[in-house]
Amino acid sequence: MDQLACVGESVETYVESARSSLNGPVGLSVRLLGQLAIARDGVPVTLPSSRKLRALLAYLALAPHPVSRSRLCELLWDVPNDPRGELRWCLSKLRAALDDPDRRRVETHGDTVSLRLDDVHIDALDAAAAVAEGVETLDLRRLQALSQHFAGDFLDGLELDRSPHFGSWLTAQRRRFSACHVAVLEHIIGLVPQGADEAGAYIDKWLELAPFDGRAHVALLENLARRGQIGAGEEHLATAAELFHSEDLDFTPLREAWQEIRARNAAATPCARSGPAFPISEPPVAAIESEPAATRRASLAVMPFAESAGTGGFRGGLADGLTHDIITRLAKLRDFFVIARGSVFALAERNIAPEDAGRRLNVDYVATGSVRSLAGRFVISVELVEVRTARIVWAETFEHKPDDIFIVIEDIGNSIVSSIAAEIATVERNRALLKAPNSLNAWEAYHRGLWHMYRFTRQENELAQHFFGEALKLDPTFARAYAGMSFTHWQNAFQRWGDRDRETALAFESAGQSLLVDDRNPAAHWAMGRALWLRGEQDGALLELASAVDLSPNFALGHYALSFVHSQSGDPLSAIGSSDHSRHLSPFDPLLFGMMGARAMAHARLGEFEAAAEWALKAAARPNAHVIILAIAAHCLALAGRRDEARTFAATIRSTLPNYRADDFIATFRFDRDGEALFRNGAKLIGLN
Repeated sequence: MDQLACVGESVETYVESARSSLNGPVGLSVRLLGQLAIARDGVPVTLPSSRKLRALLAYLALAPHPVSRSRLCELLWDVPNDPRGELRWCLSKLRAALDDPDRRRVETHGDTVSLRLDDVHIDALDAAAAVAEGVETLDLRRLQALSQHFAGDFLDGLELDRSPHFGSWLTAQRRRFSACHVAVLEHIIGLVPQGADEAGAYIDKWLELAPFDGRAHVALLENLARRGQIGAGEEHLATAAELFHSEDLDFTPLREAWQEIRARNAAATPCARSGPAFPISEPPVAAIESEPAATRRASLAVMPFAESAGTGGFRGGLADGLTHDIITRLAKLRDFFVIARGSVFALAERNIAPEDAGRRLNVDYVATGSVRSLAGRFVISVELVEVRTARIVWAETFEHKPDDIFIVIEDIGNSIVSSIAAEIATVERNRALLKAPNSLNAWEAYHRGLWHMYRFTRQENELAQHFFGEALKLDPTFARAYAGMSFTHWQNAFQRWGDRDRETALAFESAGQSLLVDDRNPAAHWAMGRALWLRGEQDGALLELASAVDLSPNFALGHYALSFVHSQSGDPLSAIGSSDHSRHLSPFDPLLFGMMGARAMAHARLGEFEAAAEWALKAAARPNAHVIILAIAAHCLALAGRRDEARTFAATIRSTLPNYRADDFIATFRFDRDGEALFRNGAKLIGLN
């Protein structure tokens, strides 16, 4: 059977699948997951046999923006006699296949080409949209419908000779959609009745796609045990042991999981075996944790960045240097578990795909990237993917002139590290918020505490304190939870939500506990620095905060706290520099209002009142800015001569705190003598004296 016959048969199969999933006429449909196929109203559309035509269709279908003709020629043609002529021929054939009499789907504007596919059913886009929405949020019926889309590899059987750029793109897409398929299967298995025949089919497919994924093996063992097939489980365990050992992978968690499964199965009573023997909400995940569930923390693998030939094309170049630097900086944050560079480089040397590596390493997140050298600049692209859902959590592209390789690593490395840390923290906070409070482990309780802490109200601060306490009950060695507890007491003292002396003492005590359990954690020194500031020990506070940023130069809150202390009685120029650096490291930080407010006070002390007013307004505009930030805005605006705006802020403050006056503002901070006189004068100008 020739290629066109195979494609025709593939189309008919796809049409039936599309009809089934959409329950009616399907209009125009394109299948990319498997052999490429097109159908219009149930009738197969025949394409010319050109592989490049099919490659062009797939590339444009997934392109988020119009693509230049020069880019398409570079992608698909290895400098033929007339690449643009061949492109025009391909576009004419695509128009014949895709356009309707009243609707043009192939669009050309100037030098760009794009497809209008808003009314077209495309299986790959369905899968990508589901992952973006969150696979874990979908119900069983939707997941099962999605699983039917995966008829094979992305563009199965389609490769182009002498088209390296397209080859790289195709490999990336196949990895991406394979990870999507695995994520869909895993979540289906978590929802279907355990022990059912249906579950076995999904598990078999999961193992076929990800043979080294410990979760898949545990799911199979759970399924066999529920069906009473202990012997089959033992046989599978022996086979899996050989498989893991052949790849030098740790088999211990899988063996321990099977022992636990057998123990629970043996403990099940005869009457209980008529139904599910032992309910488990997410057996594939829970059973292979390498650390106790109560103390589990998020984990990350940073895979070696790919490097184009133009940047050196060898190990030890810019890509490897950047990868080493990112791993080191993330590890210094000590916020989550980072896989050592030796492990990730060893997997990369064996051409293990990043998503597969993430599953073999049993991590929550995988970061990948590439380095390209273009005319006069480096282009570095980075993605952070959540392994279990295949969802892209964060993606960014950075450009830098190749003036100095160390500057490239420093500047871009800072941005990448800070962004990865912030995005993981956001995802973990949001996930913890959706779980029942009594089901949280220490890591989740800590992030639930952070979510409440960053609301900056008295009631939310109390809730944050509760969840930090719960985290510490589960894990008394959790340094960051002690630092969070210290922060809540610091807020109580700073905002006058409690007795200042008592709350200061508790903030100092919690910070001390954080240092005792991990004196290499920058958050511990940050908490101690802030507590010492409350105690009036500025020199000691600055030393602790300097230690925090020395331990982790990417610790944005350490730089912000330095700015905060210097803005009142230290060096105002240093305060401005530290504020800028903290915002550069964490441009969407929950404490962004504080970073801006500290800069505003520093400008005021320098006599730069207009700059102070502008930064104070930016701080007050943040959605979680509290009353002290509004007070900074009122005083700075008054000093800048903008009294009407200042009085508006003063009225807003007094609507909440009717007796608020200059003494309250001064007592909140620790200004030097000149600073105190300056801000008292501002208060006098707007009637807050």
